[in-house]
Amino acid sequence: ERKRSMATEGHQKVVLIGDGVVGSAYAFSVIQQGLAEELVIINKSNERSVGDALDLEDATPFTAPVKVKAGSYQDCKDADIITICAGAAQKPGETRLKLVERNLKIMKEIVQEVVNTGFNGIFLIAANPVDILTYAVQKISGFPAHKVIGSGTSLDSARLRVAIGKKLAIDPRDVHVDMLAEHGDSEFAAYSCGTIGGTPLMDYVLANGLTKQELLKLEEQVRNKAYEIINRKGATYYGVATALARITKAILYDQNTVLPVSAYLDGEYGEKDIYLGTPAVIDKDGIQKVVELPLDSREQEALINSASVLRETTANGMTKAGLLNYLWK
Repeated sequence: ERKRSMATEGHQKVVLIGDGVVGSAYAFSVIQQGLAEELVIINKSNERSVGDALDLEDATPFTAPVKVKAGSYQDCKDADIITICAGAAQKPGETRLKLVERNLKIMKEIVQEVVNTGFNGIFLIAANPVDILTYAVQKISGFPAHKVIGSGTSLDSARLRVAIGKKLAIDPRDVHVDMLAEHGDSEFAAYSCGTIGGTPLMDYVLANGLTKQELLKLEEQVRNKAYEIINRKGATYYGVATALARITKAILYDQNTVLPVSAYLDGEYGEKDIYLGTPAVIDKDGIQKVVELPLDSREQEALINSASVLRETTANGMTKAGLLNYLWK
């Protein structure tokens, strides 16, 4: 029998932990789309979360009757999704990987507080470096890997689709191609697996005036877009918040949607015991399955390199953060 979604069952409680620029933009997206019955905001500064809850509830007469409040960890007990946006922010010129030790310590505190409430839903992680923090959340919580999801390359893939759409005057929603691996400097575009209008992406772009060299340049621009935004306005938040809302919707409405997220690999792409960006089927139980793309030799080499970077940084970060006993658990 077809599984009923949380939405049809009336169990739609989302708890946001970390009400900074990304968290508040995510909360706004949830309210705008009327995704949940209840949204609870937990933040280090309770005044900030109370203020945001009061502000957000004023939007509900125009959107949907979502109950919004500032809360505490006890509110996690019966939540369907815990979305974690807490952590130190990326500074201008700073890579996501440099954040690892600071944010691992923060993540340990948060996860232990949440698990102690008896929470049994799905963790959705957006804090950076997201692949490493998602791995840490899974290990610290002891949750099944399918119930711990990172935002992964969902934002990067959107950036790539926008870039190609602009070049070809095509709606980015009709450009089907993903960025894979680390949400960061070692990510790459899986061009060989992409399509536009049912046509292989490489065939379409070459027939419409884009060269392979130009595609590689777009890939590089996507890698650097976060730095470009951060240097201009201090942080990125609208894109990633909307990506998080999309993942949230796929879970709450049991949509079986294929989205590029940070997912646990258990043999896919020849990699094991690691989280990295890949398409995966998302339903009410989290990651139903990883969609392993048939990468070409360039892309496979890039994935192996990215996985190596993530493993090394994970090992160093977790050791320095005093989490060695959770490593490769």
